[in-house]
Amino acid sequence: MNFLNKYALILLVFLTSSCSSLDSLRFWQSDEIDPDEPKVLSSFSNQKTITISWKKSFKGENKMGNFQPDFSSQNLFFSDITGNVVSINSETGIENWSSKLNFLASGTAAGFGIVIVSDIEGNVIALNQNDGSQLWTSNVKGEVLTKAAIDAKIVVVKTGSGGLIGLEKETGNIQWSYRSKLPLLTVRGNSSPVIVEDRIYASFDNGRLAVFEIDSGFPVWDGAISYVSGVSELENLIDSDSDPVVDGGLVYTTNYQGNLNIFDVAQKRSVWSYETSSFYSPIITRGMLMVIEADSQIKSFSLKTLEESWINDDYLNRSLSNAVTYKGNIVTGDYEGYLHIIDPLNGKTIGRKKISRNPIKTIYSRSDSLYVIDEAFNLISVNL
Repeated sequence: MNFLNKYALILLVFLTSSCSSLDSLRFWQSDEIDPDEPKVLSSFSNQKTITISWKKSFKGENKMGNFQPDFSSQNLFFSDITGNVVSINSETGIENWSSKLNFLASGTAAGFGIVIVSDIEGNVIALNQNDGSQLWTSNVKGEVLTKAAIDAKIVVVKTGSGGLIGLEKETGNIQWSYRSKLPLLTVRGNSSPVIVEDRIYASFDNGRLAVFEIDSGFPVWDGAISYVSGVSELENLIDSDSDPVVDGGLVYTTNYQGNLNIFDVAQKRSVWSYETSSFYSPIITRGMLMVIEADSQIKSFSLKTLEESWINDDYLNRSLSNAVTYKGNIVTGDYEGYLHIIDPLNGKTIGRKKISRNPIKTIYSRSDSLYVIDEAFNLISVNL
């Protein structure tokens, strides 16, 4: 027996006869808990049955989660990063038509007979809802990372460079433009503009909400969601990458390292704020206001008193997706592909199912329809 074999035999005997000593040798293991470790899912009382109606797979990776579908005339419109745009029967999942374009930068918007997508070269493209034929292309000299807002006469897009641009719906001609002041450092992402009656509501990377006239793009008023308070550029990141929620004369907004803020439309000012950090729009349902924080903790407030109602930390650091309201419940997904159903009145989990092997990035609801998009560009129709 040579020296190496003899040494290996001695080592094997030592290891197999000294199991109790091995525990004491684990000096490299730390007893400290990693504060960023995703929380293990806890048990719950299941009250909801989650079923998958249909599933369609697309190409590319949906890392940012900014490829959202849209709904119009009982059809679902969706696109992927490689340029595929499709119209799908929302009930059956059967394609009505498909169109192939250049690589895309954001998801679809649909309404008033057209579908709007944007490519990586700053082109805003309008397609016919009925057959997918191309109607017009307009270059806005900036990457559009979120879905457009569509009205009867105008299409509004927001660029990653802080621009808000109004395009004529029939031709794509630029009618007006606005440029916000960008901070030196921003989070890659963006919020979509929201059209309510004759006003456009948009939040920007400088942590401000602004309101515009729809016809002229004239800024009516704006206000700070939060202010910078750090000493470094990282500490002063206050991007608002969530769409404003307009409800009952109030505008609900969030931003990163900032606030959950409520603005009064008539008073043109903030009337309430709560310090938090969030990438997602607030959720309003059943008299409750909820926010998913950047660490995936969920907080709830009474709309009547604006006092804190409950906190759910069951999903801490689980990289929750956006949340939507569906049949009176809150629905969100996580990095392991689980879909979670939460009771908005008490914050308790009442349903859960693993529906994907990939992280869930976006959830979209419309009436009785619920759709989930994962990181691998699987579009999944779900029922409760």
